[in-house]
Amino acid sequence: MATVKIDSLISGLKGISDDEFTCQNVYEFLGDNPVKVDSITKYFYWSPSFYTRNLVFKDDRFEMMVICWEKGQVSRVHNHSEQKCWMTVPVGRLRGQNFGIEEIDEGRGYCKLVETDTFELSDCLAAKVELEEPIHQVLNLAKYDERAVSVHIYSKPYDRCLSYCRDTHTFKEVPLFYTSIDGKLCDSVTL
Repeated sequence: MATVKIDSLISGLKGISDDEFTCQNVYEFLGDNPVKVDSITKYFYWSPSFYTRNLVFKDDRFEMMVICWEKGQVSRVHNHSEQKCWMTVPVGRLRGQNFGIEEIDEGRGYCKLVETDTFELSDCLAAKVELEEPIHQVLNLAKYDERAVSVHIYSKPYDRCLSYCRDTHTFKEVPLFYTSIDGKLCDSVTL
């Protein structure tokens, strides 16, 4: 499989017109342009206690991150603040779990979720988060027994999302942080 450097992927995404920057078009572009792993290694930061969010590129239309997952690490159940999202996994393997809302009372911060479909990602396969069912979780299952790296594209960039707790059926808005920016560890982060 032919791969492209991360800079070429960014240039290609920037070349897609606003009208054509749709879920399907970006999904196909990402699938047709798998990332060359050695072009993203400067964004590889690992933490034993949390997955790391490493900013590669950001403008007004989209941001791109490399997320590094130790064995067994999982994201919170979350949404993307009504933004489009695509991802691919050039290193390792991840599972995505989507959720639907069974019952919600926004005034009380109550939300009961139900699991819907799952998807597996590896070998640079592309995936997209559908706006109709935006709540999901990403998991590097312990049974995979390896680190994983995913490349995420979000349009438009956002710095907050909703996080859901399935044990208490609650949700709240949470701020988002970067572990590194352009390959340099952020000052507030210790690994």
